[in-house]
Amino acid sequence: MTIAMAERRILHAHWHLPHNDDTDLYAQLLAVAEGITPRVQAIEPDAAHLDITGALRYWQRDPEGVAALLRLRTMALHGVQTTCAVAPNRMLATMAAAATPPGMTTVIDAGDVERWLRPRPVAALYGIGPATAAKLRTYGLHTIGDVAETPMPTLVRLFGASAGRALHAHAHGQDPRTVQAQPIAKSLAADRAFEHDALDPAEHRRTLLDLAEEVAARLRDGQQAAGGLALSVRYADRSTSTRRRTLAEATAHTRPIATTAYELYDLLALQRARVRAIGLRAHDLRPSSEATQQLTLDAGDDRALAIEAVTDRARARYGPGTIRPAALAKRTRGNTPPHDSKRMLLRRGYPMRPSQ
Repeated sequence: MTIAMAERRILHAHWHLPHNDDTDLYAQLLAVAEGITPRVQAIEPDAAHLDITGALRYWQRDPEGVAALLRLRTMALHGVQTTCAVAPNRMLATMAAAATPPGMTTVIDAGDVERWLRPRPVAALYGIGPATAAKLRTYGLHTIGDVAETPMPTLVRLFGASAGRALHAHAHGQDPRTVQAQPIAKSLAADRAFEHDALDPAEHRRTLLDLAEEVAARLRDGQQAAGGLALSVRYADRSTSTRRRTLAEATAHTRPIATTAYELYDLLALQRARVRAIGLRAHDLRPSSEATQQLTLDAGDDRALAIEAVTDRARARYGPGTIRPAALAKRTRGNTPPHDSKRMLLRRGYPMRPSQ
C-alpha cells in the first residue's frame, strides 16, 4: 500500500431522496456537503464524493465522525437519510457504500483494504459487467482475491492490454482518480422537425440515428459523457411523449446512445402515429475522464470505436457530415453518393436496429 493511498480519505455519500428527479433538493444536499469540505464531486442523481482528507484536521474528527456530521446535517436540515462510506480512494468508497445498510457508515482504513476487498465476489468489482464476471467464473475466478492472485499477463491475454491492467489494479484496490469539484451537470439536446408529419417507423429510426450521431459527437467534442438519455416525440396534435433511461455506464459513443434511443422509441409502441418532431437529450453529464467502460467481449464494439475515431478526425478536419452511417446517406436516382466506400464501412459500426 502506498503512502499517498494511506493518507487519502474519500467519503461516498448516498442520499435517499424521496424522488430521484428532485434536482433542487439534490443541489441543497450538495451545498451541505460543501459546508464540510470544498472538494465535493456530484454524482447525479443522489450521490457525491467528498475528499475529507483535509477536513479531518479542520473538524478535529476521525472519518466516522465527519460522516456522522454529514448525516446529522442532512437529516436535520432536509429530513434526508444518508448512507456513507469512507475509504482510501473513490472506487473502494463507492463499493463500500453499496454494501452499507441505509443510513449507516462504513470506514475502511488503508490497512484493512485487502481483508475487506478480497472475499467479495468478482461481480462487485469496479468495471466488471455480467459478461466479464461470467467469463472470470469460467476460469475459476470467483472472488476479487482470486483475480488479485492471477498474474497480470494472464489477465492481459484474456481481456486485452488496457482492460487486463485495469482489472489487475482494481483487484488490488488501486484507483488513482481524484475528487474533482464541479457544478451540477447540465444536459445536451438535439431535435429534428419533419417537413411533413412522418408516419413511417423507418424514417423515425433514421432520425434517431442522426440525433444519436449529433449528440455523441457534441459530447466527445466537449470531452463529456452522458449518464442518461431522454427521448421526446411530438405528434401532429401537439401532444408529446417522453421516455427516460439511465445508462448502464456513462458514455459519449454513438453506438450505445443510438441503441438506447431505439429502445426508448420501442417503449412508445407507436402505431402509425403522425410524428411532427423528435428530440434526444443527454443528461447527467460528467467529464469523459470520469466515465468508465465495462470490459466487453464483443469485437463489434471495437470496430465501432475504431470507425468512430476515424469519423471524429475527418469531422475535425473537413467539417460535420464528412463521413456518416450508410443508413443516413441520401441517394439521388442514378447517382452514387460520394465516399460510398466509407459509408459501407460505417454500416458495420452503426446498425439501424439494436438486434443487428
